[in-house]
Amino acid sequence: MPNASSWSASSPLLLLWEDSFGTRIFLSLLYAVLAISGTLSNVMVIYLVFSFKKLQTTSNAFIVNGCAADLSVCALWMPQEAVLGLLPPNSSSLRSAEYRLLRGGLLGLGLTVSLASHLLVAFNRYVLITKLPSVYQALYQRRHTGCMIGLSWALALLLVPLLPGLWTPGSAQQPPPRQTDGSPRYAALLLALAVLGQTALLLHCYLGIVRRVRGSAKRVSVLNFHLLHQLPFPAAPPPPRRAQRRLSSVSVLLLCCVFLLGTQPLVWVSLLGFFLRPPPPALQAASWLLLCSLSALNPLLYTWRSEEFRRAARSVLP
Repeated sequence: MPNASSWSASSPLLLLWEDSFGTRIFLSLLYAVLAISGTLSNVMVIYLVFSFKKLQTTSNAFIVNGCAADLSVCALWMPQEAVLGLLPPNSSSLRSAEYRLLRGGLLGLGLTVSLASHLLVAFNRYVLITKLPSVYQALYQRRHTGCMIGLSWALALLLVPLLPGLWTPGSAQQPPPRQTDGSPRYAALLLALAVLGQTALLLHCYLGIVRRVRGSAKRVSVLNFHLLHQLPFPAAPPPPRRAQRRLSSVSVLLLCCVFLLGTQPLVWVSLLGFFLRPPPPALQAASWLLLCSLSALNPLLYTWRSEEFRRAARSVLP
């Protein structure tokens, strides 16, 4: 039976082989459910945006970019994890370095672009709500939007090959050749700091939106953007009702809470492992599972409050 080191080097996002077979079956089923639901929801959002002209807005372009990245996790990476959890410990697939590199690349590419898309959506909405319409139109021209999306993928393609340990979590993993023994710990620290910085920027944008919506006289639904064809705003729109402002604020805060629940456990587990002692493998696995589960939840987070998305979905679903 392999020890923790060999297991972490082969499939670090599931629990150890020393755990019961029932635990491994449960985790495999969980990955399978996330893979199926995440694939269907991400494909549905992409299809609706490309099929309905009213949904083809700048904010939705960033949402579609995130859905495409999440498909790398839900449709390509999660099914493999579901199958690997049921394989015997001496399986040749688990010990193949090339296969581990492929899985790590899929995970790193998808999570990097997905997290970048979260930030792009938040900044887009922040500029729309807090800045003048002319500023928004000048910043979010079609060419500029394409460049932002392209940069998110370029960043991911740069990080994945340069930092292979970044997407192979687990303190007991075996480092690639020519790396020092401490390289996985520094890779985990870099991942934690990157996610922490991205979270700080995202919260700044959304809390700025909440403050503006609560004190604004414009009737704006924070999670229901039909952007370009609605600008410029009317000269003197009626003030929003208090209930509408409260509902918009609750929606934004709920989105932030779900995002924090998915990302922050990994951040603090990584920091704990770097500065103090390596956390238990089960805690590492749970924190990574929470982060990866965001890929299945993201389509719902960004579309459940949109009446246009609901109307489009009703028109295509039986």
